[in-house]
Amino acid sequence: MKIDITGQHLDITDALRGYVEEKFQRLERHFDNVVDAHVMLRVEKNRHQAEATLALSGARLFAEATEDEMYAAIDALIDKLDRQVVKHKEKRSDHHREDGRLGPNLES
Repeated sequence: MKIDITGQHLDITDALRGYVEEKFQRLERHFDNVVDAHVMLRVEKNRHQAEATLALSGARLFAEATEDEMYAAIDALIDKLDRQVVKHKEKRSDHHREDGRLGPNLES
């Protein structure tokens, strides 16, 4: 997965970049078809905001989180994206059994 991290009114340090990349590995645990991610980190006065757009095979997911600290905002963002990825994965999976038993009228 390719992660593009940008910051507004904030310098992206190696520690911050490493933290984001480490947290995004949690998403790959659930769903490995994440093509790329764009993460925007911004600071406005005392409000730290993190937002991300994920490009999956067949969908785009977006989430944002605002907290008092940047690391807390990133954690909240990953929690939101994690729930969305799991929901998307459940929608894509086929819940019908291919070789299930036939109905009572179709048995031979």
